[in-house]
Amino acid sequence: MQQEATRLLQAGNTIALVPTMGYFHEGHLALMREGRKQGDALITSIFVNPTQFGPSEDFQAYPRDLNRDARLAESVGVDVIFAPEAEMMYDQGHQTYVTLDALSLYLCGPSRPGHFRGVATVVTKLFNIVRPQVALFGEKDYQQLAVIRRLARDLYFDVRIIGVPTVREADGLAMSSRNTYLSPDERRSALSIHQSIQLAQEGVAKGIKDARQLVAETSGLIHSHPHTKIDYVTLCDPETLEDVKRVDEPSLMALAVWVGHTRLIDNAILTP
Repeated sequence: MQQEATRLLQAGNTIALVPTMGYFHEGHLALMREGRKQGDALITSIFVNPTQFGPSEDFQAYPRDLNRDARLAESVGVDVIFAPEAEMMYDQGHQTYVTLDALSLYLCGPSRPGHFRGVATVVTKLFNIVRPQVALFGEKDYQQLAVIRRLARDLYFDVRIIGVPTVREADGLAMSSRNTYLSPDERRSALSIHQSIQLAQEGVAKGIKDARQLVAETSGLIHSHPHTKIDYVTLCDPETLEDVKRVDEPSLMALAVWVGHTRLIDNAILTP
């Protein structure tokens, strides 16, 4: 991969990278289509990164289908797929990791200790291997996007980070590879996540600015559906991810909700 990146760069190409864990859906393909516009050479990585999964999380069960992914990637113009084995990315004796002090303390950080260390480490490796000038990430994983933007800034990676809007199913559910885990009943309950964000958006449009009230109404709607358990619902600053008390400026509403045994996330910017 490093040799191919060198060849592409020496030929004067701009490399656009879409890092993924595979099992593509329309959200991934939207990233690749945008990447096709942003670079001369489009590379997507497929790597289910073990260091961003906790001991009780779904690393072994995470869906994988490289042949299917290759067909879909080709259909949207991907030039190169980089799909390393874990032993290549973390060889024997590996002991170097990348951590962020503040951003990993909020939102998903407390319930997924070590997750963002794994994300920051693998993205640093990918940037060093693929050497992109542009990298694209989905806004559905808002905290991950914030972490990577901070990472690129702090470590002086010469990479432009582009966030691509969340792609949703026709019924509003944010697309995720983990949606395949949901039973039909659970999937109906999962719709409450996006519906609750819409409720908060309507509240802000009507002039409600108190974060506690907006969070309470959002949580109440989710709790009214079976199979749901809230990890967090919060309103925070879009850059620092610190909680806000009032929505006087554009604020991020971020949610993580267990639906059955599946943990789903979603978010939106609420603008007064």
